[in-house]
Amino acid sequence: MTDRHCRAFHRELTRGALLYTEMLTADAIIHGDRERLLGFSKEEHPVALQLGGSDPEKMGAAARIGAAFGYDEINLNIGCPSDRVQSGRFGACLMREPDLVARLWRATQEAAPDVPVTIKSRIGVDDQTPREALFALVDACAKEGCTSFTVHARKAWLSGLSPKENRDVPPLDYDLVRELKRERPHLEIILNGGLHDLDHALAESAGLDGAMLGRAAYQNPAVLLDVDARVFGRLSPHQTREAAVEAYIPYIERNLAAGVALHAMTRHMLGLFASRPGGRLWRRVLSEHGVRAGAGVEVVREALAQVSQAHVHAA
Repeated sequence: MTDRHCRAFHRELTRGALLYTEMLTADAIIHGDRERLLGFSKEEHPVALQLGGSDPEKMGAAARIGAAFGYDEINLNIGCPSDRVQSGRFGACLMREPDLVARLWRATQEAAPDVPVTIKSRIGVDDQTPREALFALVDACAKEGCTSFTVHARKAWLSGLSPKENRDVPPLDYDLVRELKRERPHLEIILNGGLHDLDHALAESAGLDGAMLGRAAYQNPAVLLDVDARVFGRLSPHQTREAAVEAYIPYIERNLAAGVALHAMTRHMLGLFASRPGGRLWRRVLSEHGVRAGAGVEVVREALAQVSQAHVHAA
């Protein structure tokens, strides 16, 4: 979901958080429209390119291309459980092949020596014992030189659960991730999975090196408003959701002029006023009017007006 329009919006909420691209396959980068897939604006820094693949040579080629675009990090996704991923032999199914993952990491890092290459994984798949699977993967990759691991603290069930169910059904095991950090203190260990807001993320990642927010940040982007102050000790770019929207409007206008559809940008903003008076009206205006042919920035202004009016009534 985190395409360049999403990331540009999130940058109006936090300057410090590391943002990630959507997972892109090595084949797509090698053979596809690179500017469309990889292009980003300098305002998005720091930003990481997330790669998927199982061929070391192709991963190296994709990493070289990504590094040339100026990404701050390259992240190998060994956690995605989708059917498409399984058929292509990458993502979570690679938890079964730690030595191959280690080779993938080495090929990627050698191809992009000036960019840190990190790994995102699950704690295991199917009938694997999580502690054995996670430590085997981490140790194999650390032996090659990888020092940073983001762990989605759930198994992935590749047989019997849909990708959507794999994000919620397997139980979370944050304690195992904390154990990994205690046992391998020299490694950077970042917690992911089921973290529903910033308070939860900071509490569960105590003693770890960081937390990654996925759905929580996408579905309720306002959680990012406090990140800079509470995590990085700096001023937030904007103090309110409304101010962040106003700051994003020039970006919308520039891209509308370049032929980008309004919905391609506003779809990432739907949850901004979740749980706030007017939040449903905001979502409805953007959803219903933003998808119309020729929709312009006036749709966003109308949605903001609805929120403002609802807030006055609520007060």
